[in-house]
Amino acid sequence: MTTNSNHITFILGGARSGKSSYAQSLAEESGKSVTFLATAQALDEEMSARIQKHRAERSLNWETLEVPIGIASHAEQIKSDVVILDCITLLVSNWLMQFVKDDLVDEKPFILAVQKEVNQLIAQIREQRQEWIIISNEVGLGLVPPYQMGRVYRDGLGWANQRLAREADKVIFMVAGIPTLIK
Repeated sequence: MTTNSNHITFILGGARSGKSSYAQSLAEESGKSVTFLATAQALDEEMSARIQKHRAERSLNWETLEVPIGIASHAEQIKSDVVILDCITLLVSNWLMQFVKDDLVDEKPFILAVQKEVNQLIAQIREQRQEWIIISNEVGLGLVPPYQMGRVYRDGLGWANQRLAREADKVIFMVAGIPTLIK
């Protein structure tokens, strides 16, 4: 395990709060080699367009890996100094969709899958010497979703966010493009 005080930087915020742009600026300012680890899947035209836009905003010198689930098994292949993981929100959503049937989520195996994914990721990160910048949406500030799938998703993502925040050396909350240091 490295003694780097910024080994894990966890960036939280609402949708469109500037999380990805801020993470990219941190990586660029480091002057180090960067791998962008994307969890998004182009399942429709809108998401495909968003992915293309994000790709265009990244440095051409960065390596990009697209990994919707099972990140820890891919992390050991990464040789760069800095890794941006964008984002936990979609990672948890990707897991959620593995456990949906008839618009209901099989909650227990979903939560167990999320816990396993995050715990394996943290263990893998701690074995590496890279700096990780991990992005996630904060979904606990709004209303309780009126449907089971939304509540289960919020619970799974909330658990993942809490676990990552505890492990992170630095936690930043983004509000309207302004980073606020939490930890």
